[in-house]
Amino acid sequence: MRVFKDKLALSAFLSDKSKVGFVPTMGALHNGHVSLIKLSVNQCQVTVCSIFVNPAQFNDKNDLLNYPRTTEKDLTLLEEAGCDVVFIPEVEEIYPPNLSMQNYDFGAIEKVMEGEHRPGHFNGMANVVQRLFDIVKPNLAFFGEKDFQQLCVVKQLVKLLDLPITIVPGAIIREDDGLAMSSRNMLLTSLERTQASGIYNTLLQIKNRSNTSNPQELLDFAVENLKKYPLIKPEYIQFAYADNLENLTVLDKSRSVMLFIAVKLGKVRLIDNMLIYE
Repeated sequence: MRVFKDKLALSAFLSDKSKVGFVPTMGALHNGHVSLIKLSVNQCQVTVCSIFVNPAQFNDKNDLLNYPRTTEKDLTLLEEAGCDVVFIPEVEEIYPPNLSMQNYDFGAIEKVMEGEHRPGHFNGMANVVQRLFDIVKPNLAFFGEKDFQQLCVVKQLVKLLDLPITIVPGAIIREDDGLAMSSRNMLLTSLERTQASGIYNTLLQIKNRSNTSNPQELLDFAVENLKKYPLIKPEYIQFAYADNLENLTVLDKSRSVMLFIAVKLGKVRLIDNMLIYE
């Protein structure tokens, strides 16, 4: 496994590779990331993983400072998963002084849920993804469905820029109690981690009840169910269509419907989602 910090050296190394797969990450890797690496290894000649904690997508400076960094452990996981190349740039490699930040318009998909609660997040994410795409020039790029709204924004970015890149989604990987794997999970206290199982419990119960209740009844139930886990403070719980993230008040079973949730446990913010109707 090759490790690069210099973007020019990385670009030169990849220049003669015929099918490059790319998994961008912010490090603190877990089995969810590993599943994306393995998807790429199975489909591509060369798999590249980036580790870069992007300051442009944090609207909370404390969140940026507290984001876990476990580079040595990450490199071990990546090598075991069969990753070929790791790119670990400094901020100046991604954002040189003369670089102008782009201001993208992703339409309605960036204005709901995460976009509403984290102003500027998706524009910051899209800027770093574009920069990484320019450097790596992948044929395929792999993104997890836990960050489903991010996945939708990245697909829109590829369309806007007319990039020759196929975006491949990876399924949510969960812990034994259902909690979606996330780098932020390691910041939870032991009590918070125990109560975090209430997120998946709530999603699952909503899915099981979705044929017998209307959306508002289901959302009311979700709020009540989360009260069993007093450390969980819901930020939003929302149904949306999977194709355009449009909020809905009536469940149209002819379209794919998802339930999205964001909560705080102490200082840690977690998101999750579940497909309700395919």
